[in-house]
Amino acid sequence: MNSENGVEESMSEEENSEEMDVNEEEEENENDKDAKKPKKVYLPGDPLAENEVLECDKSAYEMLHSAQTGVPCLSFDIIQNPWHPPSGDFPITAYLVAGTQAPETHANSIIVMQMSNMHKMEDDEDSEESSDSEDEEDSKSPRLKSTFINHLGCINRVRSLVHDEVILAASWSELGRVMLWDITGNVKATASGTKEGLASTPLFSFKGHQSEGYGLDWSPTKKGVLASGDCKRGIHIWHPSEGSSWQVDQRPLMGHTDSVEDLQWSPNESNVLASCSVDKSIRIWDIRAAANKANKLTVENAHEMDVNVISWNRNEPFIVSGGDDGVLRIWDLRQFMTGRSVASFKHHTQPVTTVEWHATDPTVFASGGADNQIALWDIAVERDTENCADDVENLPSQLLFIHQGQTDIKELHWHPQFPGVVISTALDGFNIFKTISV
Repeated sequence: MNSENGVEESMSEEENSEEMDVNEEEEENENDKDAKKPKKVYLPGDPLAENEVLECDKSAYEMLHSAQTGVPCLSFDIIQNPWHPPSGDFPITAYLVAGTQAPETHANSIIVMQMSNMHKMEDDEDSEESSDSEDEEDSKSPRLKSTFINHLGCINRVRSLVHDEVILAASWSELGRVMLWDITGNVKATASGTKEGLASTPLFSFKGHQSEGYGLDWSPTKKGVLASGDCKRGIHIWHPSEGSSWQVDQRPLMGHTDSVEDLQWSPNESNVLASCSVDKSIRIWDIRAAANKANKLTVENAHEMDVNVISWNRNEPFIVSGGDDGVLRIWDLRQFMTGRSVASFKHHTQPVTTVEWHATDPTVFASGGADNQIALWDIAVERDTENCADDVENLPSQLLFIHQGQTDIKELHWHPQFPGVVISTALDGFNIFKTISV
């Protein structure tokens, strides 16, 4: 019986060997055919075949990490830690402050996070040469530390500021309050593990808005000056006063006829502010004027639908806007009075929910939307007609990169101290990435 089994096994091996040779030859032929076929570029929205799934092309990234906070965060901001300035090299450490949008059965929090040990992507050769030991794998694993501050109501927007080595966070509550927090102790705790000086109550709270809101921005030229806008179209200006207090102008800047969705201070002129609204307009304000005369420039129909977000270029007189119509528009402030944008891009298939210029490159910006896409753009790029693939010829030539993998993207920011690094938040958590494009 054993002998017969031995013969049968031997025969089986020979047959398998012959069959393997045939399969290898067929596979080589198939590979040759595939090599001759033109590669198709997948675009968001294209239908997938049955059992077909998308996989991330990691070769397109220098770095790609994700993090979850348990409860979705609608808004976040990057903290420029004054005690641990980044070197600019990998691995990267980033400090964030975020606000939760918890369901009714859960409490809401401001979350102060330290994301550390974020390494550069390894190519296949590096992966093969590297050790497979658990110790080495653990040494390259990204780490997340966080502290929490109890917050009344969901947080619509949060913005941070380093002021005389004190780290402040402003939060817009769905309950109609804007609160300021000293999160210095929380940032130190994430870095050192200490539990001293954690914030528990706000430094200051303003209840003068007529409703909740989303517009919120610290002035980059006047430390401690803040602007907040609400859904009842009012914009209030804050000035720091003695001690840990602020003086808020009770007379709101009025001009919009509907909800103020976003605010942006000029990066160069300390008294100039931009706003956008559900009323489809973008307005420029001079806060030195009386409240009823502060609105100096207006584009009434900047978009066909609500204007959700704006970003003011730090190096050039440009503002980029995004709306519910899925359109992105570039506005040259030197031609603002004409009411015409100098560029318009239609790529997003759902409302644009976030947009921001690159921190140092004046022609590059990023946008994100409810269509689960983050797009990187360069307005200086012209179409390469000779090398342009047929299936992307209808895309805007200025579109550099499409990042996917998150659901319902809410907000993104370029890290000001790590060129090209983008951090984004969505319903399913955070992404931190750097592409080969920027």
